[in-house]
Amino acid sequence: MSHPSLAVVIIAKNEADNLAECIASVDFADQVVVFDSGSSDNSQQIAEQAGAEFHQNTEWPGFGRQRQLAQQKVRCDWCLWLDADERVSPQLAQSVKQAIAADQSAIYEIARKSWVFGRFLEHCGWYPDWVIRLHPTGLTQYDDALVHEKLQIPQGQQVQKLKGDLLHYTYESMEHYLVKSAGYARAWADQRQARGKKSSLSQGVLHAVGCFCKMYLLKRGFLDGKQGFLISVLSAHSTFVKYADLWVRDNDSRSQ
Repeated sequence: MSHPSLAVVIIAKNEADNLAECIASVDFADQVVVFDSGSSDNSQQIAEQAGAEFHQNTEWPGFGRQRQLAQQKVRCDWCLWLDADERVSPQLAQSVKQAIAADQSAIYEIARKSWVFGRFLEHCGWYPDWVIRLHPTGLTQYDDALVHEKLQIPQGQQVQKLKGDLLHYTYESMEHYLVKSAGYARAWADQRQARGKKSSLSQGVLHAVGCFCKMYLLKRGFLDGKQGFLISVLSAHSTFVKYADLWVRDNDSRSQ
């Protein structure tokens, strides 16, 4: 009797430094799909050398739609979604194999553990960071969101938890954080603007202060040492920038 097949799908762009280790951590998969949005590095060579299929869509439609397109390349019974800067721990790998063998209709979420500027965060609201990543291929897909896309959960469907951590190596440097954060802020503002939403600088300040207090105090980020303080400050900054970006667009349009 054949076992249920598993595809790992990785959405990527210019991830040559990460792809080999990411793919190596899922050597138990039947298919690995790297769906690229237009890399200028040697991502394709590295992915193919590691045994993955490499596909591209360079006309960026947003994260949700890109994931939908990637899922069309899957030939297996199950999909496990990864980012290139993530690694499947041995315990998680075993848990995934047991899950797909036991239940053909479940959707699973995974505890993601992030390495930030020199340590794994245990607090700040970052751990356990439950992310829904494993599902039967034909059961569902991601929504159309430009950013912060979500897997669509069928009505009445239960989401179960897997054992083991998904290790997330988030930021290579401060510059990497700021560039990545700016991209998310722009996409967030794009979405809000498309729905006719407006913002103010005071909203940005209030949300930023709230973000810092929640992460550093309520979520006990102070127990993560200097890294906990730093990521709380940076997250507050990123929150402010989202609202400021939307405010600037509205302000500029009125002056034209």
